[in-house]
This record gives sequence, C-alpha cells and structure tokens, in this order.
Amino acid sequence: MATGATGDLADASSTPGENEYPSGFPHSICDDVPQDKYLCSNCNNVLNKAHQTMCGHRYCLACVNWLVRNNKNLMCKKCREEDRCLEGNNSLLTPDNVFHDAAINKEILELKVHCANQGCSWKGVLKDYEEHQSGCDHALIPCNIGCGHMVERKKLASHLKNDCPNNMSPSPTCSQTISLTEPQKHLCSSPSEEMGPTTAQGAEESQKPSKSTKRQQCCFSEVGCRFKGTKEVVQNHEASAHLGHLQLLLHATSTLQASQLTGKGCTPDAQLRQALAALHLQGDVEADGGLEAGQEGVGDPVESAKAHCLQDDQAAMLFGQQLEELLQRVQVYENIVTVLNREVEKTQLTVASLKQQNQNNQDMIQHLELKVSEHQQKLAMKDTIISSLCQRITAQEDVSYNGTFLWRVSDLSRKMNEAASGHRNNLYSPAFYTAQYGFKACMRLYLNGDGVGKGTHISLFFVVMKGEYDALLSWPFKHKVTFFLLDQNQKEHVIDAFKPDLSSSSFHRPVSDMNVASGRPLFFPLAKLRSPRHAYVKDDTLFIKCIVDTTS
Repeated sequence: MATGATGDLADASSTPGENEYPSGFPHSICDDVPQDKYLCSNCNNVLNKAHQTMCGHRYCLACVNWLVRNNKNLMCKKCREEDRCLEGNNSLLTPDNVFHDAAINKEILELKVHCANQGCSWKGVLKDYEEHQSGCDHALIPCNIGCGHMVERKKLASHLKNDCPNNMSPSPTCSQTISLTEPQKHLCSSPSEEMGPTTAQGAEESQKPSKSTKRQQCCFSEVGCRFKGTKEVVQNHEASAHLGHLQLLLHATSTLQASQLTGKGCTPDAQLRQALAALHLQGDVEADGGLEAGQEGVGDPVESAKAHCLQDDQAAMLFGQQLEELLQRVQVYENIVTVLNREVEKTQLTVASLKQQNQNNQDMIQHLELKVSEHQQKLAMKDTIISSLCQRITAQEDVSYNGTFLWRVSDLSRKMNEAASGHRNNLYSPAFYTAQYGFKACMRLYLNGDGVGKGTHISLFFVVMKGEYDALLSWPFKHKVTFFLLDQNQKEHVIDAFKPDLSSSSFHRPVSDMNVASGRPLFFPLAKLRSPRHAYVKDDTLFIKCIVDTTS
C-alpha cells in the first residue's frame, strides 16, 4: 500500500495551482448529518478522495499532501488530540504511512446530497455531484474572457452581451476595437442606435449553439482524439479509452516539452501553438479562429492575434484540467492494482504454505498407516498366541492323569441337529492320560450314529493318541475300557465295556496324531435318550465317562 500512497502524494503535490488550504466537500450539501468516519481529520469536511493513515485516521488526499509537503515528521492531528505524549512511527504522516481507502470512498460516494447553488433543486448522490456542478446553470463561474466577474452559467451570454467590459468589437467606421458597454467613449463610433443592433447581433451569434451540438467530440480532441458521437456515446468512450488518451497526452506533453526547448524566447501561448501545430491541430484551431473572425466581419491581424491568444489560453486550461483528471484516475487504478498484487502475493504464499502443510500431513498419514498396519499384524499374531494359550490352558484344566475322564457335552440340541444335517457329525473330547507318563487317549462321539448305528444310536469310540512318552510304554495298548452314560438323577447309568483287539492297528503305537477309533457303534438308542424315566439329558447337557483299567 505504501507504494500507491507515495504515488498519490507525489502527483498531488506537483499539481499547479493547488489550494493552499485544500478541503473536502462541505457539510451543507449533505441531506443528513455525515458520520464522523466520513469527515477529514484536518479540514473536518466530507472526505474527498479519502486516504487512511497507519494509525487508522482518514484525510482528504489534498489535505494529507499539503500537510506532508509543508511539515517534517508531523504527527497525526487526531492522535495528538487523543494523546499529547504519543510517540510512534504509525502516527507519523509520511508518504509510506498513507494509503488509498477504497472502502470508505465507496460509502461516501453513495451519500445523498443536493446542490448548494441558490435556485437549483438538483438532488442525487455524491458521486454525481461534481458532474452536476460542472453543468449546473445556477453555478457561479468566472467570465470566460477575463473581466474578473463571477456570473451564473445560464447568464453568461447576457453578461458577455451587455455587461462584460472586455467584450471588444471592431468599430464599423475605423480599424480600432471598442467596448460594447461604453461605445460612447470611442470618438469615431456611429450613433448608438446604429451600434446597438450590430453589437447585439454579434453577441447573440457568438452565443448561438453550433449545428454540431448533436454530435459531440471527445474531450481529448485537442490532443488528437477524433472520436465523435452523441453525448452518452462520448461519455462511455471517455470512461473506457483511458489507455489511448494517456498515450495521446504523453505524446502531447513530449511535443510541448520539445517546443519549449526549441523556443525558449517564445511566450507560453506561442509555445502551446507550436505544440498543437506539431500534433496537426494548428490548422483546425486556425480554421475555427478564422470562422469566428469571419462571423465578426473583421480581418484585423491584431484582433486575430488576440483571438488566437484567448483560444490558446482556454485550450491550455482545458488541457491542464483533463491531464489532472486523467492522472488522478491512473493513480486510483495503480493503487487498486498495487493492493490486488499484494493480495495475490499473500494468497500465493498462503496457498504454498497450505500445500506444504498438506504434504506434511500426507506424509504423516502414510507413516501412521504403516504403523497401524504393523500393529494390526502384531495384534493378529498376539490373538493367535492367546488363542493357542487358551486352548492349552483349557486342555490343562480338563486333562486327567489317572485313566478316568468325565466329558460334559453342552448345547446338545444344536449339536445333534448339526450331526443329523451332516454339518458336524462327530465330536472329540479333550485328551486325557492313563497315568502321569502313561498312554494319551480321547473319546470320539457320533450323536447321530456311525456305521451300523447311523440314524438310530449314539456311537462312542475310544481313540489312542500320539503321546509324549510313547517310547517308554509297552505296546500294543491292552487295558480294558469302560464307557458310562450318566443318569443325572443318579438312578440307572448306561455302562458298556470292551477289551482291545491286540491285532487291530487302533491299539498299536500311533505313527500320526491319533489312531483309528475303536468302540461301540450301537452305544445307546436315540429313542431312549430323552426318556422321562431317566435324566440322561438335563438342561440340554449330557455327561459321558470313560475309565481305563490300568490294573488289568
């Protein structure tokens, strides 16, 4: 922002004819009392081209330029009023501490105002006020031929005709010029009754609108712009063709500077005419001057020179005004571009920071995902180990070392349904031992029967398993085995016993985890399993007991 502010101050401080005590818009034009935030901290008027300082206070552009130009290390007036002992760089009024306040300018330009000229009833918003003032019929303007009087714009023609002492006209009887207001002072003047109509007619003709008022020229026609059209079209052109007009103005300025260097002894009017001639506009100006001279009916070289001087002065004034307005517009656009560039830079830095942060987050997420995967694998391994340990603990709790084992079969109905449907037709009991270092064995139960007992009986078998101490035992296995189906009412147990067939491989030393099962395929009829006289099944549970007689 400091760059833009510096440009504003530099341009305004070099503006010729700047008011010594510049101010904003007067309070009297506002329909409502303006808020404090809309007032200049220096002139206390409504802000004109508001600029804000680093300390937060606002000044008109012309006010802050005047203060900075005429003072060194000046403290902000508002800050000084609030705290007389204040010290700080933010309160210093310097070009780097001032920037264009676009937001408050937008609000100010929408304030409702009215024309302060007596007799004018115009009302509107502040952004249209200056345009209205430039064309208000009730506005007081100086006489355009330099008599020093201030007259209403709508009465200018009457003033030039009847009251302006500088309105000179050639004498009809000699080559001298006479004043229209005091024709009697000219010795060779014709009678007043003859003079009046002539001069009045000349004044009226000078004030008649030209035939080309319907098609206007661009206000930059003096520097080479040839655009013509209706008032609205020309206004749109002037508002949009800034770049082309700036190029024309630059060319005109360069030409004027060159003419000043080559004609140091010439007057400013002559230098301006030389610049216009270099721009191929001198012919148009002379043609206009010749037309006016022809209308007045005068061919005097002195009068022609005066007309040229007057026209050159007006052209120079118009040129200066247009140049100042364009420079102000360009400065506003430069400020806007500067602000936008800084915002873009900040946005780019923010985006780059966010991208870096996002990349860091992605790397962190990937690292955490790897850690989670490792932990999941370790958890799976731990679950497997825990399951194995649980099985071993359960086996250790159920194991028996005296040849007697009691097997509790719970959830009997579900298991019998599974056996009947073929999903799981047999069950193995936990392993047990005939002694601390004896044979290892288990039972195998078919709830829906096996072989000849399939579908009618419960089949129960004895299985010799591969044990840790088989090398120290005497083979084949030859001990008597007794099965019990226990009546839970302790009335009548089912008992069945058998002795091993020593020639059967089921009782030889195991070469795999377990031998082929051997036992009773018709251990107990299914029809009697739920007999009301007995309690073989109670709470959906049955108990089977196996006793290995190691004494035999």
